This record gives sequence, C-alpha cells and structure tokens, in this order.
Amino acid sequence: MQHPTRVGKYDVEQFLGGGMSHVYRARDRVLGRRVALKILTEHGVADAEAKARFLQEARMASNIKHENVISVYDFGEEQGRPFMVMEYLEGESLRQAIRNGRSGDFHRRVRIAIMVARALDYIHANKIIHRDVKPENIHIDASGKVTLMDFGIAKTEGVELTRPGFTLGTPYYMGPEQVLGKPLTPQADIYSYGVLLFELFTGTKPLGGESVEKIFEKILNEPLNLEPLKKLKLPTVISEIIAKCTAKDPAQRPQSLEGVCDQLEALLDGTKPAATQLPENVPTITTVIPAPDSVRAPALPAFIEKLPAPLRSQGGLMLLAGATVVALLLFLYVTLTMMHVV
Repeated sequence: MQHPTRVGKYDVEQFLGGGMSHVYRARDRVLGRRVALKILTEHGVADAEAKARFLQEARMASNIKHENVISVYDFGEEQGRPFMVMEYLEGESLRQAIRNGRSGDFHRRVRIAIMVARALDYIHANKIIHRDVKPENIHIDASGKVTLMDFGIAKTEGVELTRPGFTLGTPYYMGPEQVLGKPLTPQADIYSYGVLLFELFTGTKPLGGESVEKIFEKILNEPLNLEPLKKLKLPTVISEIIAKCTAKDPAQRPQSLEGVCDQLEALLDGTKPAATQLPENVPTITTVIPAPDSVRAPALPAFIEKLPAPLRSQGGLMLLAGATVVALLLFLYVTLTMMHVV
C-alpha cells in the first residue's frame, strides 16, 4: 500500500489507520500546525455511496463548533480523491481507556458521561444524528477532555444516503429501530449512549452473542440486564438513566440529553468527597491554642519576686543591673587604690 507524501499544503508524516478512508498525521506547511488528514481510498472513490457519505461528513463536520466535537479545518480533492483536514488529537479512545483500566475513578467516569452527552445534545440541536456512538468514536486526552469523532455515517435531517434495508452502525450499540432499518431520530444516538454508559461504568458490554444475528435478536427482544450495575453498588440514578436511554420504544427514551446532564452533574456534586477528608487510620493531630486571657508569663526567680514592684519591670531590672555594675567597678577601684597606698 503506497501512501502519499503530500496533499495540497499538507505534508504527510505518519499513517494512523483506516478502512474505506485512510487517516494520516500531517503538518500544515502554511500555519505550521499538526493536523489529522483523512483521505478516501481508491476503492472508496469507486463506490458512489461511500464518496457521497465522505463529502457529506466533511461538509457536516466543518459546520460543527463545540468543545467536545472534533473540529474540521479544511476539505478538498487531490487527484480525484476527496480529503478532509481535522484537528489532531493526542491521547486515546474511550475503548482503549476502558480496556487498559485508564477510564478513571467514578467521578472521572461521570465527567466523561457528561461531556459525551453535551456533544450529542449539540449535534442533535443542529439536526445531525451520529448513528455510530461507541467507545471507539470517543477520544480522551491527557487532561480528561472528551471529543466525539467520526461522522462517517452521520445523517442530517432530510438526507438519506443508505440503501433500502442496508443498516449502518456497530451492532452492540444499535437500538431496535436501527436494527430494523427504520427511519432514525436522535433517540437512536440516545440508545447507543445508554449502552456506552453501561460499558463505561462496568467495563463490559451489556449483551453478547456468537453472531450479529444473535446480537440483533437480543436487542429486539431482551431487556438490558442491569444486575452488573447493582452489584457494583453504583448510585441508582446511573441504572435509571441507562434503563431510560435503552428503552425498546424510542418514544420512551429521553427527548434530549439535557436532563441526563443535569442528573449526572447533581450526582457529581452530591458525591464529591470533601477536600479536607482524611484517609482512614490517619491520626488527627489537634493543636490547642489558649485564649489571650489564659496565657500566663513564666514564673520569676525568687530574689526578683522580693524586689519592690517598680524594680520588677523590665526598665527597673535594667536600672538595677546598671547600678550593680557601677557599684562593682567602684568597689574594684577603691580596693586597687588602697593596695597601691599600702
């Protein structure tokens, strides 16, 4: 497989992967920034449907501006092959984070869930249905920021590119209406979001099967088993959100994820540990500071206690010390004078 070295003003640095499209790390020679370059393969160009979806993705994603959605900077065509230029993301997919135990503690997972929900709510408000919400299409950087990626099979309202009876998406995360090839609404993404939450909090998929047909059969006929969530003793609101999002009937799912975000944010605030909370078995050291009127000066030597009150002050003691020194010098002078006379 031969890879390009330059596409327009972009110098190709590294092949990152892909299927119908190839993705490369590249550098913009004009702006000097690193970007992700996505190019439709020759096989993809030969497929009119795939080419139409690629161009639709480029146009659609270039109009999306949200902190939790990948940014598209540019798109065009090079030697008959369409390409798009996106922000280059460093970090890992949510799939990698879950698989390698790096999805974080409960609070971090809730924050991930909130950012994914915000991204989906934003694209739904712009009349876009992602149709392939899964951990592979969620990116997390070192700071924990989440980015929704890959609009390759996304659909805008009023645009239909799939052939009759042809289903696109990843089987585990597809709702019943998507399995049946029915017209989709944002509730299809909300179903996928519920499955994603299950996996985010348990580390496992909520259903399995030996074949795609078996998976589809379970999606259509079996309710989601929430027992793994209960065994982890997670807050019940997590199970309730997942149950509502994965209802078989799209009309029974939330109409948007705004309310879900509110529930998760409230949960995050309500379970946040106090900043001053100490781990168990760490002794608490208490320092008692007496009130000013309870502070007493140290006891004075006995001979000073016998002095008159005026001489017991700091000034009086200095005067007394000075007088003592003078008296001692006078005594020495007199003694030496008398010895000289003798």
